[in-house]
Amino acid sequence: MPVSDDDSLRELLAVDRIAVVGCSSTPGKAAHEVPAYLQQQGYEIVPVNPFADEILGETAVDSLSEVDGEIDLVDVFRPSEEVPEIAEATIERKESVGDVEALWLQLGISDDEAARKAEAAGLDVVQDRCLKIEHGRLTD
Repeated sequence: MPVSDDDSLRELLAVDRIAVVGCSSTPGKAAHEVPAYLQQQGYEIVPVNPFADEILGETAVDSLSEVDGEIDLVDVFRPSEEVPEIAEATIERKESVGDVEALWLQLGISDDEAARKAEAAGLDVVQDRCLKIEHGRLTD
C-alpha cells in the first residue's frame, strides 16, 4: 500500500540525496521549480535528464544507473505511462547498489501495478503527491 500517512511521509522527507527523473532545465515548470525548492531546503539533487548536461548547477545524468554515489529517494516527473520502466530501474538500483529507499511519483502520476512491484522489492512508494507541497506542509 502506498505511503500516505503524515508520519511515514515525514520519515521519507528525512533523506539527503534525491534523484529527480525528468528534472527540467526550464524555469517555471514544476519539474524545475520543485527540485530547485528542494535544493534550497538542503537536499542534494541529482537531475536525471538525457537531454541536459547541467540543471540547477548539478551535472545531469541520462539514467538512474549512471548516478554516482548513493540515492535515498527517486522523485519522478514523467508521464504515468513511463512509471513501470522507471520503477523497474529503481528496483534494479536498489537490488544492485542497495541505496534507494523510496519512489515518489509527483502530482498526477501513478501506476498501481508498478507501485506494488516496487513495494514488493522493499521500496516505500508515494503516488500522486507533490514533494514540495508535502515538505512545506509537514516541516517547519
